[in-house]
Amino acid sequence: MSAYLALTVAVGVLAVLDTWLFGLAALAAFGLQVWISFISWGTHFQAGGKATGTITAIACMSFGALVGMVAVILAGGAFAGLGTMAVPVAVGLGAAVIVLASKVPYLGIPPIGFYGFASIAAVILLKDVEATDALVPVVISIIIGALFGFVSEIITNAMTKPDGETAEAAADPGHA
Repeated sequence: MSAYLALTVAVGVLAVLDTWLFGLAALAAFGLQVWISFISWGTHFQAGGKATGTITAIACMSFGALVGMVAVILAGGAFAGLGTMAVPVAVGLGAAVIVLASKVPYLGIPPIGFYGFASIAAVILLKDVEATDALVPVVISIIIGALFGFVSEIITNAMTKPDGETAEAAADPGHA
């Protein structure tokens, strides 16, 4: 089977499972977000796949979420005196920290950090939760998604001809 078709089947079936899991009352009670899982799943491939891609996806996106949480706290606290500039300054500082940290192993893909930043900001704003209460559910959702990326890669490669295209190439043709 071609890697493209294998990836189609693997992702389609696993997306059902991922969405179902997030709908379970036990997981829903923790405030986990399936859409964050899907973003993280994609970052697994953006980071090159394999175990390193999974680790990088989790580290970058979780770091971005942490930076985003701190930015929200600063905007409402230490930077509040800046008035309407509190949020822009906090976000700008956070964005700079994510890029600056890109020299650290496993934090080297700033866009993945920005996905984490945006994810926690969305959870805080949309769910109306405290910044510190959003971090754990966001990070758990990130981990689940990256693991789904890893599993979809394994399944895709198992269904693909040994001398054919890999899951990484099928998922991200411009970067594999």
